[in-house]
Amino acid sequence: MHNLLSAPLKSDSKLFFIGIVIFLPLTTFAQSPFRNFANLFTIPKSYVVTYTKTPPVIDGDINDPVWQQAKWSNDFRDIEGDLKPNPPLQTNVKMLWDDSCLYIAAQVRDPHVWAYIKNHDEIVFRDNDFEVFINPNNTTHQYFELEYNARNTVFDLFLNKPYRNGGTPMFSWDAEGMRSAVKVKGTVNDPTDTDKGWTIEIAIPFKAISLANNVQVPSEGSLWRINFSRVEWDTRPENGKYVKLKDNAGHNLPEHNWVWSPQGVVDMHCPERWGYLSFTKSNINNTGFSLPYFELQKRYLWLVYYQEGLWHHKHNVYTASLKAFGLGKQVAINKNINALRIEATPHQFMAFITDKKDNITWAINQDGLVRRYNLTSDE
Repeated sequence: MHNLLSAPLKSDSKLFFIGIVIFLPLTTFAQSPFRNFANLFTIPKSYVVTYTKTPPVIDGDINDPVWQQAKWSNDFRDIEGDLKPNPPLQTNVKMLWDDSCLYIAAQVRDPHVWAYIKNHDEIVFRDNDFEVFINPNNTTHQYFELEYNARNTVFDLFLNKPYRNGGTPMFSWDAEGMRSAVKVKGTVNDPTDTDKGWTIEIAIPFKAISLANNVQVPSEGSLWRINFSRVEWDTRPENGKYVKLKDNAGHNLPEHNWVWSPQGVVDMHCPERWGYLSFTKSNINNTGFSLPYFELQKRYLWLVYYQEGLWHHKHNVYTASLKAFGLGKQVAINKNINALRIEATPHQFMAFITDKKDNITWAINQDGLVRRYNLTSDE
């Protein structure tokens, strides 16, 4: 779901938290503090991206020999994951990187390829499209969205923070130096034939998705957050064109959202649910990935964030009570003891988790900003 067509939700939005909380009695969460938010705590997908000395030619043809060193992702699934059936049409991505760019190839199977939007920065997801969401700093804030249709029309934007937290999209931002190309296996906008689909190649310069002059070039082991979405509309042929199906009130039927890493909720703008992108220069065993310890710590921060949202909806204030959420002051993660605490006023909060062994602290606030936090000596 895209929020571009409606007013952004505020950080204490009742609508957001009502929408995301789905109570699922999954057995794996039966005695877990995460049990009431099971759909939001499935482990995101991961991809270990290999370094390439030879960049791919960006022409839409994904059969270049250089792409053979990259592995295809799993098939895309519904944005809600196990809550909905698997998509009937296949979508996959693969990635490479070098010292200047992240390279993405995608294969979009589709028997009916259509795209009518032609102008840069029009709202491309009103067509069927392929989308990229990137958060290099892994804070859920300051992230980038790129959308492409089968004509290679591009809609690129920057968000200071998610819409649910009052984020403001910057439509004027352009991914400077970004290159993309599409190859259609069939014909575009011809309902009389059956197509195979389309492929796209994208080169995203690291400089384009960096802020100010601090170019975020990955190094061995760098961890970013990334996700990919495919928007697919139900259509029928009419007078030689593809026309979207409508409901009895004359509104377009909701689009399908198929993604690489399921969000658990119909909203791509929950960056904490995106997949993990790990960079390596080793070509050996490039499929191995283990969730870092600090990401396991952050799960408790996100639990507090979701709980605080519900608490604010009910009481119009935030709370510093861990007990209100069924949590104690200590939690064990990989047999390590972590201290958990909350500071709150009626209008804002911060939650902290500290490993008692190394004393490293991570924090989250009411806007969902996650960062490493340096406690002073008297704290």
